Amino acid sequence: MGTDDLYREVILDHYRRPRNLGEVPDPTVKVQGVNPLCGDNIELTFQIKNGVIEDIKMKGNGCSISQSSASMMTELLKGKNLTESASLASAFKKMMMSQVSASELPEDMEDLLALEGVKKYPVRIKCALLAWNTLLQGLVEYEAKVK
Repeated sequence: MGTDDLYREVILDHYRRPRNLGEVPDPTVKVQGVNPLCGDNIELTFQIKNGVIEDIKMKGNGCSISQSSASMMTELLKGKNLTESASLASAFKKMMMSQVSASELPEDMEDLLALEGVKKYPVRIKCALLAWNTLLQGLVEYEAKVK
């Protein structure tokens, strides 16, 4: 099996069996993101305690790229502190915008390398970034709330 096939399988696995699907009960943050160009939408709910994302869930609908990216993101961020979460989001966005090489990503972002091929289709980059931009929006809203 070639690398492209393996990556395609990772994306399809997360799309068919999304991780952390649903809603966190009594969430600290609830935020929605929409990509009006293609109709993708995502809702993230997460519970933050002591500066750490204790639980995060996603729901929404859209293409395999947007939904699998959201699934991978929720797996990665559970247990991460807010600074680290924002840093991981920034690193992923930089990879998708060709500002850094995928090899420069932290090791725990391995599954997300599957989405690097999306860069060949610029219109689909927004699909891959939807959950990440929504996360960053939620972090900003949370920071504003606790200040």
